This record gives sequence, C-alpha cells and structure tokens, in this order.
Amino acid sequence: MKLFVNGKEIDVPAAAMDKRIVEFLREDLDLTGAKNACDIGACGACTILVNDEPIRICIKRVKDFAGQRILTIEGLAAADGTLHPLQQAFVDCGAIQCGFCTPGMVLTAHAFLLKNPRPTREQVRRAIFQNLCRCTGYQQIIDAIEQAAPHYQREERGLQSASASKKPAAKKSSKDTALANVEAG
Repeated sequence: MKLFVNGKEIDVPAAAMDKRIVEFLREDLDLTGAKNACDIGACGACTILVNDEPIRICIKRVKDFAGQRILTIEGLAAADGTLHPLQQAFVDCGAIQCGFCTPGMVLTAHAFLLKNPRPTREQVRRAIFQNLCRCTGYQQIIDAIEQAAPHYQREERGLQSASASKKPAAKKSSKDTALANVEAG
C-alpha cells in the first residue's frame, strides 16, 4: 500500500496496516506534529489534512488512507524551513502558547482558508470551534487566521489568473470553420 505524505510517496509495510495512523506518522515517519490527546477523535490535536480536508486521526488506521494525499504540519512549511504564512501568523499573534493544539489548529485553518480566503471573524470562529485550546482563549488564534487570510487571497487570484490563461479557445462556429477551410485553400 502507498500513502502520499507531505508530497512524498511512502510504501507502507503490511505489518503497519492496522496500526493507528497517528502512531505510524509519529513513530515510523518521525512526524510528531499530530498529537494523540483524547484518543476518541474529539479534541482536534491529531488533525491532519487528507486530500485537503481536516481529519482527526487518533482513531483511524493506516489502511484507511490507502492512496490518499496527507499533509501534516511538517509539510506545510517550505523545504528550507521557512514557515508558511499561516504558521508565521500564529507566531506573530501569540497563538501558539503551549503548542499542543497548534498543529491541528493550523491545519484546520489552512483547509478552511483554502476554501474561504475572505472569511468573517464569525466564520473563522465556526471553522475552528471543534479544535480545543486550553491556553489562548482563541482570540489570538482567530487574529492569526485573519492575519494570514490575505496570503490565501493572493493565492486565489494567482490560481484564477492561471486558469484564465489556460482557458481553451472559444469553440469555433461552423462559419469560422468554413472560413478557415477557404483560407487554407
């Protein structure tokens, strides 16, 4: 079986198929950002992105993710270690406190901002309400997400520009085709 973790193809040994994915990531791949806190999928500390959707993984098995694209907090930063703008916003806004919930909170926010790069403060609150934080009182986290939103807006504009330039040519009418045939001789 194969997984795609942080852009890398991973061959999973048969013996690891029934292992919990949070343990596989932490113990086998040394990706320790996802935490096993509540062990029932309720707190969000174990959140990763699977095909750009936030998933709580503390109760899931490796075999549940065959062929899926997984992003952990370690894969969000640039290869040279530069923090992603959302991660940097968490630092800048004091939203990291003890840091236990931070990876799950950042990835939940990342998935949210990919879909909604212009959120209201209330939308941000609703997006993260299932992720528990015992330190910050959430205000710094909400501030960080709002601070990072312009990065996603720029990304959105870049994607729109790229898709606009890749639009197929307008379909030619039969008159255009006839004219082209006449011009081609």
